[in-house]
Amino acid sequence: MPLDPLARDHFDPERVEAIAEVAARSPVPARIGNILIGSCSWTDPTLVKSGLWYPKSANNAEKRLRFYASQFPVVEVDSSYYALPTAANAERWVARTPDDFVFDVKAFGSLTGHDVDLRRLPKALKEVTPPDLLRKGRVRASKLPPSLHRAMDRWFVEALEPLRVAGKLGCVLLQFPPWMVASDHNVRAIAECRDRLGALPLAVEFRHQSWVAPDRVDRTLDLLRNHGMSWVCVDAPDGPKNAMPMVVEVTNPALAVVRFHGRNRFTWNKRVGTAAERFDHLYSAAELTEWVEPIQELADQAQQVHGLMNNCTYNAAQLSGYGLAALIAEAATR
Repeated sequence: MPLDPLARDHFDPERVEAIAEVAARSPVPARIGNILIGSCSWTDPTLVKSGLWYPKSANNAEKRLRFYASQFPVVEVDSSYYALPTAANAERWVARTPDDFVFDVKAFGSLTGHDVDLRRLPKALKEVTPPDLLRKGRVRASKLPPSLHRAMDRWFVEALEPLRVAGKLGCVLLQFPPWMVASDHNVRAIAECRDRLGALPLAVEFRHQSWVAPDRVDRTLDLLRNHGMSWVCVDAPDGPKNAMPMVVEVTNPALAVVRFHGRNRFTWNKRVGTAAERFDHLYSAAELTEWVEPIQELADQAQQVHGLMNNCTYNAAQLSGYGLAALIAEAATR
C-alpha cells in the first residue's frame, strides 16, 4: 500500500506507518462474514488527485469504481444529498460492480429538511418549480410546495430502481440535521419518510443528542423499529455537544450501520472548506479496536453490518477501513 509523501506530510508519519501495517493484513475485499467495510466516497478530490491509493491505470470514473469495488464490498453515495441521482448513473454503478457489491445512498436534502439548491434540479423538475423559488437558488425544504416535494421524492425513488432491482441497494441514509431535536413534530417527520420512500430500506442518523437522552433513547429506538428503519451508530469526537455518543443498537434485523466520522474535534464545527477538512482524521489501531466487539455484537443480531469510513481525506478512509477489517478478521479467528 503506497505511502505517498502527501500522506506523510498531512498526517504524522509514524501514525501512517502504524495503521498501514495493520491495514496490510486486511482481507480483500474487506468483508468478514456478514460485516462489510467501506467508505463514504470513492471520488473525494483529495484521494483522486493525490495518487495515494488508486493505481495510475484507474484514470477515469469507470476504472476507479471498478478498482474500489475490488477492494471494498460497500460504498456510500454522498452526491445524492446535494443533487438528485439519475437512473442512468445507477445503471452504470450496477454494471461496474460485482454482483454482491452494495451501495448505501444518502437521501436528497429535501427528505431530511435541509436546504435544497433548486438550480441543481433536473430540467423536468425546474419546469414545475415556482419561478420565484428558482430565483432564490437555495431554499429550506420546509418552504417548498408539497407538489414539488412529491415530484422530487418520486424522482429519487425511481433513480434508485436499478440498484434495488439488482439487489445492490443497501439502504437510503436519512441523516437529519443537527438542529432537528427530539419532538412530536419531528417524530411525525421521520414517520413520513417511510410513506415518502415506500418500501426502500432506510437507515437513520441523528445529530442532536436529545434523541438519545436517558429519558428518550428507548422511544427513539422503538420509533425506528416500528417503521423498519436501521439505527446508525456513529463514531465521533468527544466533547462537541452536537456529536452523537456511541449507542450500539439494532432496530432492523436486516441491517445495522456504523459510520465513522473521525475524531477531530478541532474541525468538527468548521463551517467553511470541504468535508475532507471537517473529518480530517486518520484512525489508529487502538481507536478502531474499540469498535471490534460492538460490531461483532451487531453482526450477531443483524443479517448484514455496514462499517463506513467518513474520514474521506487523502487515503485516510481507505487505511482506516482496511485496518478495521483486519482487526475484525483477526478477532474472529481467536
